[in-house]
Amino acid sequence: MNIKLTSRRTLLATSLAVVLGSFSVASVAESLPALKINEAKAALGKRLFFDKRLSGDAAISCATCHQPEHGFAHPDALSPGYPGNKHFRNSPTVINSAHKKVWFHDGRLGTNLNDVTREMLTEDYLMNMDMRIMQERVKQDPVYVKMFKDAGYGEPSNGSVRKAIPEYLKTLTSKNAPYDTGKMSTAAKRGQKVFNGKGGCSSCHSGANFTDNKPHNTGVAENFDVFLDPMRHQAFIAYAMFMGVENYMNLKRDPGAYVQWKKADFSNMGTFITPSLRELKQTAPYMHNGMISTLDEVVEFYNQGGGQDSHKDAALKPLKLSAKEKKDLVAFLESLSGDQLTGPEHVWTEKYPDEYPVIADWNNVKN
Repeated sequence: MNIKLTSRRTLLATSLAVVLGSFSVASVAESLPALKINEAKAALGKRLFFDKRLSGDAAISCATCHQPEHGFAHPDALSPGYPGNKHFRNSPTVINSAHKKVWFHDGRLGTNLNDVTREMLTEDYLMNMDMRIMQERVKQDPVYVKMFKDAGYGEPSNGSVRKAIPEYLKTLTSKNAPYDTGKMSTAAKRGQKVFNGKGGCSSCHSGANFTDNKPHNTGVAENFDVFLDPMRHQAFIAYAMFMGVENYMNLKRDPGAYVQWKKADFSNMGTFITPSLRELKQTAPYMHNGMISTLDEVVEFYNQGGGQDSHKDAALKPLKLSAKEKKDLVAFLESLSGDQLTGPEHVWTEKYPDEYPVIADWNNVKN
């Protein structure tokens, strides 16, 4: 009886504290759930992730664009892409990707990481790999033959590759972020109140991974390198054509999630899936096209109510944050970053066989 009464009093006190604004926001931190990981399969996936032989010309690996020292993202505004062409978007981090519900800036895949892995390997402006060739390359490596067998996959196959890499990605989960450990600074705690209150950030950046997994137009300026650099533009054209975008040859903006949900009035043109806010300290620059360099600039961008766009989300309004509130908000955003995942448990450091030399200037190779 006393236990029930105490519980009711505690609940009442907590409710009053929330109403009065005195409840500690740090005490309601929502951490990412633990994932069950098969160690043998994850070890195989790690070796595959860093292996350049998984690309068409054996020049790049998954880690070329998702670099451990940069939070498994890329420090350039726009991803380098496959040799002989360049990419037209920023490389997002793959840390916590196993917790996502939709993938890519435009949300065009929302099934599972197996499909995401397949697209990243086979798309011509990404890794340009023929899965049949990849399977034969893997089969010719005795180390892989043993690792596939030890992982329970039997003989190496492209299907198993698409399973092993996602298993490795499960190991890339935020670790020791102050937000998760309860060790946020006083400024970060104040910033969390701004985040959830006056800033309105949590309306889109919600849940343990700080995303609503929905597309929004925030008015981010176009990165015109996409259209001025022929190598980037050819990749953009190939993508837009494949996704069925109208008048793609004359398009001078990234359609974003419009390719997935084409609205007749184009009202979702330039919308992009809300990104996770975890590991921001490691993954600058920001936005789908790398147009914002620092967290201070990101906060000021939203403080101004976002950018200019005829389809901008109506919810974006000037926030009128004070200098102190902006500084505190940055402190909170930084508290969402944990340890760098650059140790041997996350990075493959052993050498690979040199059986497939890089094809120099493959665009001009003649038989």
